[in-house]
Amino acid sequence: MRLGALLLASVVLMVADGHFGVLAPVRSVAADVALPMHWLSSAPQRLFEWLREMLVTRETLLEENRTLRAEALVLRARNQRLAAIAADNVRLRELLNSTAVRDERVLVAEIIGVSPDLASQTVVIDKGSSHGLLPGQAVIDAYGLFGQVIEVSRFSSRVLLVTDAMHALPAQVVRSGARVIVEGDGRIDMLNVDHVAPTMDVRPGDLLVSSELEQRFPGGYPVGVVESVVNDPGKPFAVVQARPSAQLDRSRHVLVVIALAASGAPGSGELPKDAGGSEPTGLPSAGDAASP
Repeated sequence: MRLGALLLASVVLMVADGHFGVLAPVRSVAADVALPMHWLSSAPQRLFEWLREMLVTRETLLEENRTLRAEALVLRARNQRLAAIAADNVRLRELLNSTAVRDERVLVAEIIGVSPDLASQTVVIDKGSSHGLLPGQAVIDAYGLFGQVIEVSRFSSRVLLVTDAMHALPAQVVRSGARVIVEGDGRIDMLNVDHVAPTMDVRPGDLLVSSELEQRFPGGYPVGVVESVVNDPGKPFAVVQARPSAQLDRSRHVLVVIALAASGAPGSGELPKDAGGSEPTGLPSAGDAASP
């Protein structure tokens, strides 16, 4: 009897609601009451979607950041040589037809370690023989010549800084073309410029760039800026000191220069005074450096 009464009441309510909408307010209230339950039941799924979106966005941003940093580093290295090229353009225009063209490529590397020995200024980079590195290759940062590879393992290499007391390289004064030898002073912020005769045209503020003398070192990269020139009448050479161009104590990423001579033979960097994966990036084009 009760079941029949309930069924009859249900039919009456359905007909009344269908024709006159008498239950619309009740449904509205019920929907409002059930809304928090719907929100809570869907919360785990929405949380999962939000986390996935955040992770994907973060990875995308990190990848874009790595790409842009590598491209900026390559472009800065490319611009380093403009001053030397502009000066050489006047002096060597007539020799262009006889000058060997060098195809230089670079490989982006990250500094992962610094030597704790104050007497030896070296750093460790995250590229090694498996990436094509060899002892003697030049290393630069976004501002100038950083050092040279002296030891190579499979996945890492040790780089001797230009300021190390055991490092020396031929250099040239951009303004006058004078050739000098730049040696490390053992201090991170100072270089010694040797064999500067009193008659040589070297002044404070002169830019020193690496020289391709004997084609043992890539030429045209900034080495340092002359800070002082002291001439002692009792000595055959002036005492000249320069400030390194590279940010030796601040740079995190560097470029290993892989120089190929016009004949196709690989060029090798000049070794220090006591020294006997990723695809390299073409220096003329920053777009090739997709990742550091």
